[in-house]
Amino acid sequence: MCGIFGYIGKKNASEVILEGLKRLEYRGYDSWGIAVKGSPNLVVDKHVGKIGSAKTELPKSTVGIGHTRWATHGGVTEANAHPHLDCTKQVAVMHNGIVENFQTLKAELIKKGHKFSSETDTEVITHLIEENLKTKGFASSVRDAFNKLKGLNAVIALYAKSSEIIAAKNGSPLVVGLGKNDELFIASDAAGILKHTKKVIFLEDSQMVILGKQIKLFSLPNGQPIQPRTHTLTWTFEEAEKGKFKHFLLKEIYEQPHVLENIALNYDGSTKELAGLIDKAFGTFMLGCGTASYAALAGTYLFSSIAKKHVNFSIGSEFKYQEDYLTKKSLVVPISQSGETIDVIEPIGQAKKKGAKIAAIVNVLGSTLYRQADFKILLEAGPEKAVVATKSFIAMVAVLILTAYALAKKQMMGKELLLKAAENVKQILKQNYLQEIIKLADQLRNSEHVFVIGRGISYAAAMEAALKMKETSLLHAEGFAGGELKHGVIALIEKGTPCLVMAPHDETYDDVISNAQELKARGAFIIGIGPKANKVFDAFLQTADLKEATMISQILIAQLLAYYLALARKIEDPDKPRNLAKSVTVK
Repeated sequence: MCGIFGYIGKKNASEVILEGLKRLEYRGYDSWGIAVKGSPNLVVDKHVGKIGSAKTELPKSTVGIGHTRWATHGGVTEANAHPHLDCTKQVAVMHNGIVENFQTLKAELIKKGHKFSSETDTEVITHLIEENLKTKGFASSVRDAFNKLKGLNAVIALYAKSSEIIAAKNGSPLVVGLGKNDELFIASDAAGILKHTKKVIFLEDSQMVILGKQIKLFSLPNGQPIQPRTHTLTWTFEEAEKGKFKHFLLKEIYEQPHVLENIALNYDGSTKELAGLIDKAFGTFMLGCGTASYAALAGTYLFSSIAKKHVNFSIGSEFKYQEDYLTKKSLVVPISQSGETIDVIEPIGQAKKKGAKIAAIVNVLGSTLYRQADFKILLEAGPEKAVVATKSFIAMVAVLILTAYALAKKQMMGKELLLKAAENVKQILKQNYLQEIIKLADQLRNSEHVFVIGRGISYAAAMEAALKMKETSLLHAEGFAGGELKHGVIALIEKGTPCLVMAPHDETYDDVISNAQELKARGAFIIGIGPKANKVFDAFLQTADLKEATMISQILIAQLLAYYLALARKIEDPDKPRNLAKSVTVK
């Protein structure tokens, strides 16, 4: 989760790091801090809250590390903010993950005389390195400290005496950037270093890297040298900037027509190959977390209705409890924006041990999931900086639609649907349509609850729409299958309760309209979203009739409604909802 940025070069390290942290703040924004080499000790500047337009008064230095925190151990305080110094102020450490055995390690270190100034598990690592330095060099001290940690962690340590940065990882992502004039960068996300370089090295699990006068890579736990492999990023720096938009969230919504057109025109081969893998597998399992889980859920309906093929669905964090029946003939299709979600990465590792084939749908080149997969489809949606997923979800659904049509030997029909969906998205993004959404958002701004119903593939759309409301506008929203109304949820409906009805012009239309009638009979305010109006709707947001791809337009409308509802409710920053971070790398 947390944002990590380190720098070695000829520029002022604190300025380079502060700028990098601002680009990575979507990974965590409870607090932030920077450590640079002073003379002779390290100097740290730490603050609570978002970085915003912050500046730092740290001394000029050519080496340093910085961190934006998503709190796990210890409250949101300056003392708990990273980086953490050892007793001698020669070692600074920042960390992403959870040290599961930190209490035992901390007790041992206190007995040896180490003084702790925070409640974090991270500070244990600092003092472990300090203790090891009494008898070892810096590299060995970091390696041996990391080997003592239990759990999935990424650790970055800075040593004043050698002006080196050493990082080690197991589970949480780290990427090294190779800049001009011998500049070196390290970050938790390639988007953080994209401004400086496109040449990167993705650290694998159980690897350690030394950044100094040169790069050295080692395997863990023993420290055997490894030859680094360099990759070239395809994203541009401009893609990771807001440009003319007030928020990344809105910018990324507006990028969706291009995302759809790119998939429609350029994914024939990859989706046909994925369709072949699904066709040959003895059991296909789609999984994801959060937004990606609803894409996976939609996949079960898409393959059933389009290709007459059964695929299974699981939430990523639950899949490890369902892996007993996996075999070498099984195909697992994990879906993820970041490719680093621990609740997907962990069960995929277990599935691979059982011999299952992994076919990943992922947005980030070089991510852990991308590297783990036997076959992968890169979404190419570009960097997604808003915590709330928008264009990545649309890309996931588009790939699944095209794959299902490929399996049905009707790929051209799938392409045409996606291109029509791209055109409908453009129409919805025009000002006259947006004004209808803005007007509705203003009408709903004082609501306490919103309910969203759908049937078939629109059940998945309802779930995703409700999630967008919760994340973006911090409004309680619940999505559920329309047929479940009578099984309890309708007890919560009272006069004026807003209810969104996902009503595509398909076999579910009559049934979901019947459900809408049931809601209206209890006083609900009914908002229809689909191609066909109905007198039961109190408000109606129309989409084109796009068969299965109608879901894309419905979700776009939900994204926009959630965004403008956030503005109407005076939410401070829709890009960074409270308590959330973009890449969930802790369990």
